[in-house]
Amino acid sequence: MEIPSSSLLSLSLVLLFSFVWATSADVHENFVQCLTSHSQNATSISQVIYTPNNSSYTSVLDFSIRNLRFLTPETPKPLVIITPSHESHIQVAIICARNHGLQIRIRSGGHDFEGLSYVSHVPFFILDLINLRSVSVDVESSTAWVQAGTTIGELYYSIAEKSKTLAFPAGICPTVGVGGHISGGGYGMILRKFGLAADNVIDARIIDVNGGILDRESMGEDLFWAIRGGAGGSFGVVIAWKIKLVPVPSIVTVFKVSRTLEQNATMLLHRWQYIADKIDNDLIIITDISRVNSSEEGNKTVQVSFISLFLGRVDELFPLMEKNFPELGLVKEDCREMSWIESTLYIAGFSSGTSLDVLLDRIPDPRISLKGKLDYVNEPISEIGLEGLWKRLNEEEGAAAQIITIPYGGKMSEIPESETPFPHRAGNIYHIAYFVILEEGVEFSNRYVDWTRRLYSYLAPYVSKSPREAYANYRDLDLGQNNDKGNTSYAQASIWGVKYFKNNFKRLVHVKTMVDPSNFFRHEQSIPAISPWGKKRGN
Repeated sequence: MEIPSSSLLSLSLVLLFSFVWATSADVHENFVQCLTSHSQNATSISQVIYTPNNSSYTSVLDFSIRNLRFLTPETPKPLVIITPSHESHIQVAIICARNHGLQIRIRSGGHDFEGLSYVSHVPFFILDLINLRSVSVDVESSTAWVQAGTTIGELYYSIAEKSKTLAFPAGICPTVGVGGHISGGGYGMILRKFGLAADNVIDARIIDVNGGILDRESMGEDLFWAIRGGAGGSFGVVIAWKIKLVPVPSIVTVFKVSRTLEQNATMLLHRWQYIADKIDNDLIIITDISRVNSSEEGNKTVQVSFISLFLGRVDELFPLMEKNFPELGLVKEDCREMSWIESTLYIAGFSSGTSLDVLLDRIPDPRISLKGKLDYVNEPISEIGLEGLWKRLNEEEGAAAQIITIPYGGKMSEIPESETPFPHRAGNIYHIAYFVILEEGVEFSNRYVDWTRRLYSYLAPYVSKSPREAYANYRDLDLGQNNDKGNTSYAQASIWGVKYFKNNFKRLVHVKTMVDPSNFFRHEQSIPAISPWGKKRGN
């Protein structure tokens, strides 16, 4: 009897998915067995292994997912989650993953824009560093060791416990993990004075593809260079950073001044572009741009908020503002004096009087869905160009948009492009980051992603070119990605790699090929390892 072709197709699909499920189940069981049999303490490691059969699996997986776009039933899930409490757990996990063909995803704080620290389309496990977050501050030497699972907020809190006049030039969002943050560069409110987080790393501990634990001396200067800005997930598992703390005054000054289009926001932002990277290095003025309700009932407008941190007192700030940016009309009532640690709460948007304990909270409020992009601006955007930007914000999707500009100059212009893999130094006035952000409970449809792509196209004449630069910590798969199986050519990876790293990409590939020739540590935008055969072929 002839079997209908539709029935054959259905049977084939059933057999295929049954095979995939069985294969995945076998891999997962063999991997877990390998972990326990090769661990020095089977009981210890079994307490940090979570499989889908474990009642805590879902809560552990979801806890550090910071982009709700990747918290859906359709999102691929890991076969296993490991939350190591000891370095040996990571060593065993790497060896067993290599033996059983599992891809590793390394999660520090879970803020990867494209979810690459906890999502993969091939069989994978998550190495979640949430249990590795000790901070040891040495005030006398102005240094600290910080484990990679620590958040920026936990780091700031630990520094402030020991000193009111030491700081670290990391980011604004306190729930971001320092493991990934520093790996990609890491910018914040004192970058004009002290550079990036990665610029202030003086040692590190990393577990390599062979399970070896290396420090700066044993890893060598090439690998130490690569991990300070070459982005995470390519070279090994960074388990701790030794960072240089920087001096700040006991009192700093902050302000936030908001202006709408009706209050000359376009003119002010245009003028800001001419002074933002040239003013005193102790002063930074960033902008936060969004659509708001107009004073005219039922109408919308655009608001530009000028947000500032000055490493000094208000009486020192005013002469600088009057000389460089009198158009803003700053008055002393706009300003507040406080400690540096208090300024981190102010800049992060917490209300006055919020306890410093909020820095220890790893869960952001509210939880959001997000798509973002980032560009670098070398020449001021004209007022006509800015007005075109406002038109995009007035589109329907623009109601959920936020645009943030961060000025460079100062220390950022003094550090050579090749000093670390992060190349966006002299010549950049500022970067412009733009996001669509929806709170939990609001569906994030593709039209919001499309809106960011349209804005990206609109900005093309106004931003860097050849290459159009991008920031590795603001991961954007629209720029290109590697092949799933890891056999990506240099030419293919260069499509996105040169945008993130410019001429440093070639050296990153060389280091990757040297330390991880089998390309075990990989994801959609990891640095590829290029084989000698591939080089001969012109790849």
